Amino acid sequence: MGKAEEALELLLSNDMYQVNELTKKLNEHNMRRQEIEKEIFENAKEKIEKEHLSDNRTIVVGGSNWHHGVIGIVSSKITDLYFKPSILFSFEEDGIGKGSGRSIPGFDLHKALTKCKDTLEKFGGHSMAVGVTIKKEQLEEFRKKFEEIAKEEKTEEIIPVLNIDAKIDLNILNKEMIESLKELEPFGEANKMPIFAFKGLKIDSIRSLSEGKHLKLTLKDENKIINAIGFNIGDLVEEYKIGDKIDVAGVLEINTFNRSR
Repeated sequence: MGKAEEALELLLSNDMYQVNELTKKLNEHNMRRQEIEKEIFENAKEKIEKEHLSDNRTIVVGGSNWHHGVIGIVSSKITDLYFKPSILFSFEEDGIGKGSGRSIPGFDLHKALTKCKDTLEKFGGHSMAVGVTIKKEQLEEFRKKFEEIAKEEKTEEIIPVLNIDAKIDLNILNKEMIESLKELEPFGEANKMPIFAFKGLKIDSIRSLSEGKHLKLTLKDENKIINAIGFNIGDLVEEYKIGDKIDVAGVLEINTFNRSR
């Protein structure tokens, strides 16, 4: 969003008026970036669910005019959500797609692209993150080859490691604490969203969503209740019941639906 020079000018300026104006402008850019990021993320998830792409070992998804400066962050979120290598492409009217990809530990993304470079215009990066350019008519061929490479590498056998940033009590959790996490944005490959652990929460309600694919819970600690959703773990609905105490870990967000919190 915006120009890099604006951030540099802010750091170098001794003029308070200019500092205030640049700060305001950069905040506006960041708010716009957040809106665009959320829109692309929701659009990408909708395509993934509709086309059953999460059933694959890899996720390759494209959209029209997705902001190429944001899709890297969204790709990182998609990889975190499904624990699968992902590449997001933004296609322009000329049929050229600029993409950004993120991987999982144990799968060399750059090496994988080298094996199917005949379907790509150009690419670069390293084992965990890449930038890619492709023609739209090559997308399906690339997706097939990329999936086959992941099959050969047996990515489904890679066990995810969850790094917990902090253990907190539900009773001290509040809206201000969660909103303060925005100061750490933007989140991405080198700046992951903080993961928090909660111990001994009681299940107040539990059900599955999306034809059994996802898990929806309300969790209670004394008189405090939070909503939780577990993506792609809907099968666990049969393993737990109301009243069970569980340990959970995840990211924190304020759910805004119909403008209520």
